[in-house]
Amino acid sequence: MYIYNITIKVSKDIINDWLDWQQNEHIPEIMHTALFEDYKFFHLLEQDETEGPTYIVQFFTTDISNYQQYIDEYAPALREKAYNRWGSGFIAFRTLMETVN
Repeated sequence: MYIYNITIKVSKDIINDWLDWQQNEHIPEIMHTALFEDYKFFHLLEQDETEGPTYIVQFFTTDISNYQQYIDEYAPALREKAYNRWGSGFIAFRTLMETVN
């Protein structure tokens, strides 16, 4: 299993709108690509939330080529949409993981 992991620190100023957008628009758009089988959405605890809370979204696929297709064909436009809408209201860090057992 491959996990596309996105960690996002979100400004307190936009948090409610951002959460709504994430759950009702952005994540469904990513899942609509049919390149990931499932996803999980987390609030990261025990973090300094002075500048805002941190969230993690993980997208799961059994085929690394699905991840690569998403990165090549969909990610640039979806990232641009997010930055156009929220500007510097969030910071995202992306990683790819593979399950060990």
